[in-house]
Amino acid sequence: MKHISTVFITTFLLFIFTACNNKTRKADGADTIAMVPCPQFIADNALHNIRQQCEIGPRVPGTEEWRKCGDSIVTWFSSLGLNVEEQQTTVQLYDGSSIPCRNIIAHLNPDNNDRILLCAHWDSRPWADNDPDENNHHTPVPAANDGASGVAMMLELARILSSADSIRTGIDFVCFDAEDCGSPQWYDGPHKADSWCLGSQYWSRQAAENRYQARFGILFDMVGGRGSTFSREGYSMQYAMPVVELLWHIAQQLGYGHYFPIRDGGYITDDHVSVNQIAQVPCIDIVPYYTDGPSSFGPTWHTLADTPDNIDPNVLKAVGQSVLQLIYNDAF
Repeated sequence: MKHISTVFITTFLLFIFTACNNKTRKADGADTIAMVPCPQFIADNALHNIRQQCEIGPRVPGTEEWRKCGDSIVTWFSSLGLNVEEQQTTVQLYDGSSIPCRNIIAHLNPDNNDRILLCAHWDSRPWADNDPDENNHHTPVPAANDGASGVAMMLELARILSSADSIRTGIDFVCFDAEDCGSPQWYDGPHKADSWCLGSQYWSRQAAENRYQARFGILFDMVGGRGSTFSREGYSMQYAMPVVELLWHIAQQLGYGHYFPIRDGGYITDDHVSVNQIAQVPCIDIVPYYTDGPSSFGPTWHTLADTPDNIDPNVLKAVGQSVLQLIYNDAF
């Protein structure tokens, strides 16, 4: 694994705080960030979109529900005036079989070379293999939190940012496909880490080939579950510690410290790993960390209980407002 050098960390922190007079910066107090005026993130809008995605059905790659939801995501971003493109390919699953993969990418201010990456996965896990009822282990997950919440987060951010004429920073919204098709718990063969996050692996290879650059990236994964708190994920700290420190600091200052405790979590195999290691964009992962219960990802993870009823708009608000404030501080 790569590590960010001390020189890089110091340089990147200085860039975040002092790149120009209008960039995010610390105020006179050593532990205070000067906040610029920022619109409100409307959590109910994000919750509405989560419901819309779930009403379509599980978005399992290759299914009609997957195709319909993908088309809807394209329409939603396009209706906001963003430039939308798609990457369509075929990826290989844990057992050697192949499935279609459709990454959806929307660009705000595409002509600006100064860019930020926001990303999430939009597919549903084909098997509820962590469900307490073994009879459900081959049933697709509704994926309200584990998939739909990240897409809804980006759509609400895109709505706000696309209506702000003074936002000149380029922002790329990437919906990764085939994130959640990793080997199921009931599979008898080898469980390989690279059987997960297949869409982001493909996107990252293309980004590296095309020399895509962004100053930093933020991955949203399961950002609406009831009882969620977000620890500082290991790879995020390894590759993009300045962004983690800044976002967690902003969340604390906005009053969302309960959701963003200053606490280190584990190293998570997620889409940001390829973004960091292959595309070489410093990218953090906002992902929940539960200290008790059946899973560190929460009680609904990979179960049939991952429904809109178990989404908390207060969690959506905490994440969305904190990220929006970070972007506004950076843009003005």
